[in-house]
Amino acid sequence: MQMNKNYVKGYCDEVITSINKLPMEKVEKIARILYMASVKNKNIILMGNGGSAATASHFVCDLVKGLSMPGKKRFKAIALCDNVSTMMAYANDCSYEMIFQEQLKSFAKKGDVVIGISASGNSKNVLNAIKVANKLGATTIGLTGFKGGKLKFIVSECVIVPSDSMERIEDIHLVILHAIKLYLLKLMK
Repeated sequence: MQMNKNYVKGYCDEVITSINKLPMEKVEKIARILYMASVKNKNIILMGNGGSAATASHFVCDLVKGLSMPGKKRFKAIALCDNVSTMMAYANDCSYEMIFQEQLKSFAKKGDVVIGISASGNSKNVLNAIKVANKLGATTIGLTGFKGGKLKFIVSECVIVPSDSMERIEDIHLVILHAIKLYLLKLMK
């Protein structure tokens, strides 16, 4: 099978173009929100489906392990998509649309930060959880793409990746979160 040798370069060029269009001031604002959550000993709770679940898990590792430094406040972060048994129990007994909102009721409280990652911005289980988080008084953050979907309307802060490619959006979400981790590292010094 012959592949166009410019395909990979074209994909990467499109990722770079989308990154250059990101609202960097919002990304830095989110980093400051997460920093203050750590200072105030608040929870940071993430969720997503599929590739977004992997991104949520990855960022929790970056926060909990990657930013653990002697003498510094530690980040308290969990990904609701990591507890497969609980998710499947809610999916089976209630509805897949409830897998995050029901867990959130056990963990979230006023002042916590809840991050929903949904490339489309329309994942019902993420939307339902964000609505619960808002009622509980949490600060809500969305990472999305396309036009932002419904998520952009119900979160406190939202970064919309300017792309209509699921793969590019997922790639850039991880880039954003790595940039936030490094910014947090700088704030902690």
